[in-house]
Amino acid sequence: MAGQSSARIANTGNNTFLRAVAALSTLAGWCSAAMIVAAVAITCQMIVVRFVLNGSTVWQTEAVIYLVIAATLVGLPYVQRLRGHVNVDLIPISLPPRARFTLAIVTSILSIGIMAIMLWYGFEYWHFAWERGWRSDTVWGVRLWIPYLAIPVGFALFLLQLIADLVALLTGADKPFGLEI
Repeated sequence: MAGQSSARIANTGNNTFLRAVAALSTLAGWCSAAMIVAAVAITCQMIVVRFVLNGSTVWQTEAVIYLVIAATLVGLPYVQRLRGHVNVDLIPISLPPRARFTLAIVTSILSIGIMAIMLWYGFEYWHFAWERGWRSDTVWGVRLWIPYLAIPVGFALFLLQLIADLVALLTGADKPFGLEI
């Protein structure tokens, strides 16, 4: 029906773990939104400094880049919770209920595996920057472990949400691909 949203939030039921992960994912979404608002405010300030006051900017461009990347990574679990990622459900719709459930389990496990690998290498990259004292090659010279922290944090939160989605599927709190069986 026109005007109705097809958005569907992941169900948590009465499961304490699922509710805690949902709350954490929602908090991550709010943090992500705050980072985007901060990036927009810094961009506006940068425009005033450059074009109204005819001054130079030192840290603004780099800060905006780091904030937008961090907002993207930290916002991943919230988007997953809202089922906001691109979803092509032609195959799940055409499958019988048992095969749909199996496909949902396999897809969830593969997604968890891929995110676990991303988390591992993201943490390793962040740790190298922290341990070796990496700094950006700009005038601002920000310590890179600070913006790089968004990599393991974002992937860890996303992994946790994916695990919660699998638990919801296995406990029956959520339907495979959000479709009735």
